[in-house]
Amino acid sequence: RIDKYLKVTRIIKRRTVAKDIVSAERIYVNDRLVKPSYQLKIGDIITIYFGNKKVVVKVTNLSEHANKETATTLYEVISEDKELSKNDKVLSTPKKVKIRY
Repeated sequence: RIDKYLKVTRIIKRRTVAKDIVSAERIYVNDRLVKPSYQLKIGDIITIYFGNKKVVVKVTNLSEHANKETATTLYEVISEDKELSKNDKVLSTPKKVKIRY
């Protein structure tokens, strides 16, 4: 599940927050919109939109559990754009979702 993977890798701190972000259409896998239950495979490319920030990572390993030291070995950061320009397009219009912290 992509929501659990985002939590295990510590890209997103909480699974419920990861689920909310995926449901808000802010996560794409291989340029396709996915649901929180999407089963990842090694080699998948995940694109995450955090407000004005875009992060693209490649899945290098899958694990049910990871500690702080091994979490970063589960993915490889391909690109990280701090500011999205007006020319960058989110593939769909995101839904407004309350994210609980």
